[in-house]
Amino acid sequence: MRSVGGIGEGNGDIDVDGGFGRAVATPRFEAFNPLLSEPAAMKRLIIHGDPGVRRDGIIEYDGEEKHLFQVTRNGDWHGPDEVQLWCVIGDEDEFEDYEKRNFVPHWLDVETADAEDIEVVKRAGDLAV
Repeated sequence: MRSVGGIGEGNGDIDVDGGFGRAVATPRFEAFNPLLSEPAAMKRLIIHGDPGVRRDGIIEYDGEEKHLFQVTRNGDWHGPDEVQLWCVIGDEDEFEDYEKRNFVPHWLDVETADAEDIEVVKRAGDLAV
């Protein structure tokens, strides 16, 4: 590796590899590209209709039990013909990541389902009304 002339210490401040003029920089994208071997992460599930679930409930979706970390009710006053529940779902061991906000909400995979397709295992947590 050598330096190319420019402003900075010594002869220059830009490192290039082998004299081909390419800067030596290795971007780190590990946070943006989860490994394919990792288990399925949290998802945003949009439920069309209201199956009667609330925060901390448990549903069966796609043949798996999923925990509801967040439920946002949309469309009561203005909006579609029926209410929509925008939920953040995941496995029980992902709850700590949810509490610590160790995820980016905009990057969650989004799936939709009808209320009839959701089987309610536990309606809500202990503090729900």
